[in-house]
Amino acid sequence: MLFDIHVHTKISPCSDLYVADVLKQARACGLDGVCITDHQTMEIRRHLREGIQDDGLCVVFGIEYATAHGDFLLFGPFENISLDLSAIELLNQVRQAGGVAIAAHPFRSDRPVSEHLVREGFCRVVESVNGRNTPIENLQVEKWRKELSLTCCGGSDAHTLDELGTVGTRFSIPVRSRNDLIFAFKNGLCHPECSASNNLVKVRANV
Repeated sequence: MLFDIHVHTKISPCSDLYVADVLKQARACGLDGVCITDHQTMEIRRHLREGIQDDGLCVVFGIEYATAHGDFLLFGPFENISLDLSAIELLNQVRQAGGVAIAAHPFRSDRPVSEHLVREGFCRVVESVNGRNTPIENLQVEKWRKELSLTCCGGSDAHTLDELGTVGTRFSIPVRSRNDLIFAFKNGLCHPECSASNNLVKVRANV
């Protein structure tokens, strides 16, 4: 199943993407699912029903959480999470709650993830391909992938409709709920994919 795991709606002040447009366009992009990961909030739950939609699209709610040591996509019971946690406090809370944290765009020049959080095992899933990164920023994840046992995934980081589905994550098991998504990430049952000439292909460097 192919998901865009990193999508921002107009709930995020920086996004121009309406929820209705995400739902309308996702299947046309070849997606089986989308994860709504607005900045610092899971407000999406007040606007949309999580799970399988009428057209078969799976929608999962998450959050992009910013810290001084990097940004993280969180999936789990975090609707009411405190927004003033340090990175280590956050990652420990995610682990204790049975959720999963993904290091978002970890080598982005203006918002990098502190390397020790990955090397010391606080975060074992990384967004190795991000649709808004430069190619060099994405390629820098390779040094981690070669040295560490990590799960790699990809997301468009969509803020506009044109960006939706440009980068995704392919899951090797059915994902029909938030719990399914968490299980797949924790067990490394995924890899990033990016679009090329409207066909989705494996990102060779991360296979």
